[in-house]
Amino acid sequence: MVPVNLRPPSEAWQLGNRFGLAPLVLPIGIENPIERLYAVRERMREFKLGYQPLLAYGVLAVAGLLTQALQDALTNLFLKKTTAVITNLEGLKKPVRMCGSTVRQSIFWVPTAGEVGLGVSIVSYMGGVQFGLMTDSLRCPDPQKIIDRFGPEFESLLLLTLMLPWAVEAGTRKGTGPWVPPTLPSAV
Repeated sequence: MVPVNLRPPSEAWQLGNRFGLAPLVLPIGIENPIERLYAVRERMREFKLGYQPLLAYGVLAVAGLLTQALQDALTNLFLKKTTAVITNLEGLKKPVRMCGSTVRQSIFWVPTAGEVGLGVSIVSYMGGVQFGLMTDSLRCPDPQKIIDRFGPEFESLLLLTLMLPWAVEAGTRKGTGPWVPPTLPSAV
């Protein structure tokens, strides 16, 4: 399950959350990591533009007005279909100062409910990326094995991505238009 921000950019400064949820089926059957990345990106694009996150937001908002038993029934509709919650937050590119000190790292934890066994948070800040992992100890007795793979997998994906040719179309300079993925070989 992926939280989808529903707040327009003009209201980004406001406190509080306004997000919907959408299920993202991960393409675990695709061996090529670059093809897998493109598949995730395309699936994310499809549901961000769809009605599902807004519908989930509406259902959860209505749930807050119901009795506890009905709230539980509605939230269980989401939770029974959820294995993991994965979310990212684009942080600031410049350092933040608080009480005379510079914040060097930033992290947040994915909120979990019910029997969701895995929560992954990804936050960028000052050109770096920080990963957070929360697991259910019964389903994942050794989360360190997952943590130990984050760095090497990220570095490998970064290297492979940088080695790919980048397509440039009219109007796509300096991030003004869509990025077009190249045609990929069947194996990298």
